[in-house]
Amino acid sequence: MSAVDGYDFDNGPALRAIAMPADTNPNGDIFGGWLLAQMDLAGGTVAVRRSHGRVATVGIEAMTFHKPVFVGDEVSCFARIEKVGRTSLRVRIETWVRRERSGSDPIKVTEGVFTYVAIGEDRKPREVPPE
Repeated sequence: MSAVDGYDFDNGPALRAIAMPADTNPNGDIFGGWLLAQMDLAGGTVAVRRSHGRVATVGIEAMTFHKPVFVGDEVSCFARIEKVGRTSLRVRIETWVRRERSGSDPIKVTEGVFTYVAIGEDRKPREVPPE
């Protein structure tokens, strides 16, 4: 299956990674902090592209973990800009996995809304240019 809920797994993720043993928690599942970091990287990539420059993460809301991620899972983070403000961007990020060993369809494992602020060379907020 190449598309789920409008996400194109072969052409559309903002980030794709393989979950590795070094990313596990003491229970052997992938550490939630690692997954959150992947989502932040994916959202930041989309925010940088839209704002035409540097951004900083200023907030994460509505973070929900639906299913665990396991070693060897192919992790795909999909990001959509929900809102562009004067200096900020609100990005919805969904993370899906393909469990190669079981050959299952993609599974949504987490989602969240991240807020980024465009920053200038002086490291202060700057306006996001019009599209």
